[in-house]
Amino acid sequence: MVEKKLQLGPEEAEKLKALGLAVIETEAEAVAALGLRIDDRFVAACGHMLHCEGRIVVIGMGKSGHIGSKIAATLASTGSPAFFVHPGEASHGDLGMITSKDVVVALSNSGETAEILTILPLIKRRGVPLVAMTGNPASTLAREADVAIDVSVQQEACPLGLAPTSSTTAALAMGDAMAVALLEARGFTEEDFALSHPGGSLGRRLLLRISDIMHVGSEIPKVSHDARLSEALVEMTNKGLGMTAVVDAHEQVRGVFTDGDLRRTIDRAVDIHTCPVSGVMTSECITATAELLAAEALQLMEERKINGLLIIDAQHRLVGALNMHDLLRAGVV
Repeated sequence: MVEKKLQLGPEEAEKLKALGLAVIETEAEAVAALGLRIDDRFVAACGHMLHCEGRIVVIGMGKSGHIGSKIAATLASTGSPAFFVHPGEASHGDLGMITSKDVVVALSNSGETAEILTILPLIKRRGVPLVAMTGNPASTLAREADVAIDVSVQQEACPLGLAPTSSTTAALAMGDAMAVALLEARGFTEEDFALSHPGGSLGRRLLLRISDIMHVGSEIPKVSHDARLSEALVEMTNKGLGMTAVVDAHEQVRGVFTDGDLRRTIDRAVDIHTCPVSGVMTSECITATAELLAAEALQLMEERKINGLLIIDAQHRLVGALNMHDLLRAGVV
């Protein structure tokens, strides 16, 4: 199938650029205007969520529902347990998901969304704190809420003034402001974030330990302390980590022989068949324990300018090995 390429004239191209820029500028102004609304009502809304003994329940219809779903996800991933409930479904059973220990955050630009107003009396009957995010401070939703956050905008970025654009961006930004304020107030850390994002790069960096990725057993390159250099070279070639540990009869690490050591040894023109590896190894080698975070292993290797690391136990016995390629494969680098 031959693809048809759309050809635009210079004037049409410039018009599209101008329209796109106008949208960005309009939405940027809408978000900037929110700065004046980070006030006592914002603090009160955050206070309800901070002291919530249950969960933060976010509701919204249509585009506000999409924004609400994202706000709930952001809250949940930053230490404030939250979930989204569709107000239409709430009228048909899902309202049972809301308990008296929860806080409800309702999004409606008009503040008159029928599906939300229908369930307001039931929310109030439960004694659940209600935080409203609306573009109409005089609306029914704003009047009924315990705290009403004004997220109104001067104009939508849509030239017809119909499609929710600036209004949804403003609501999303206010939701982010609440989530981050709560994150700081809770003392939420990088480690906490990683625990809820184990599949992401941050999770791998903060949760993965050396024990998860190191080579063990027969994969560990090692030779005895009385081995010849030729034996060490064979072991390095077979295991492919660019090094070999040198151990004594008790498996305690006595040193390491690396690719760098090999280059230095070649310069000395030694006989690899007669030279003992103990005579050319690095005795004061860098080691680590298996419990160390993989990210800490990376930092150690970068600081000491080494590409491999021997892993030991409390008795200084060799239990594993890893190199920079292992960290790359694990996504730590």
